Amino acid sequence: MISFIDEHRGMFGVEPICRLLPISPSTYYENVTKRLDVDRLSVRACSDIAMKIEIRRVFNENFQVYGVRKIWRQLQREGYDIARCTVARLTRSMSLQGIIRGKPVRTTFSDKAAPSPLDRVNRQFKAPAPNRLWVSDFTYVATWQGFVYVAFVIDVFARRIVGWRASRTAYASFVLDALAETINGLYKAEVIHRRGPWRNFEAVEFATLEWVDWFNHRRFLEPIGNIPPAEAEERYYAMLDEPAMAA
Repeated sequence: MISFIDEHRGMFGVEPICRLLPISPSTYYENVTKRLDVDRLSVRACSDIAMKIEIRRVFNENFQVYGVRKIWRQLQREGYDIARCTVARLTRSMSLQGIIRGKPVRTTFSDKAAPSPLDRVNRQFKAPAPNRLWVSDFTYVATWQGFVYVAFVIDVFARRIVGWRASRTAYASFVLDALAETINGLYKAEVIHRRGPWRNFEAVEFATLEWVDWFNHRRFLEPIGNIPPAEAEERYYAMLDEPAMAA
């Protein structure tokens, strides 16, 4: 109710709105005064102000793509004791929203008569350790100067991006697979669609460089336990070192 008055007071005035709502003008003005005087705020209000600053920071530090769940996990990771419902309430009050991936668009139509490459992993895109299975695919980005094609190579163990390349042509010896398509979808949603339109090849290349570094070292991935890919690999190698140290 208070927020409704805040939003519409400039157009209709406080008193006319209060006549239609079950609230007196004096009650509204008292609330405004409390908000201006930090010493008169409740403990919850003071906590909300502090947490809003942290929520905004986490949102901005992660390409402004995190929704409630990942913001909450990041705050917990940093040691903040905060409920997910509180993060949801504060995020909603700040009008922050994470990236929502759109429906995939099919841009490749295979030639049924052409020979198909062998499926060497039987569609099982899993590996027991790093550097056992790499997969790749490429996607395209529209710029003012034409299309830019961006290819990723992914280690399937922790879904870490181990290599990438931007090109002005679509000629590449990459294998199409489902896991790489997932990376492409995240890339399009978190970088291309959110930060476009793109001027040229160099702009796409630099933005991709930033995103790959963030993706590998800071982005949470649910399939590997809501930790970054680099951390998943570090944990694996740490487990290998434990028996050696024990011996």
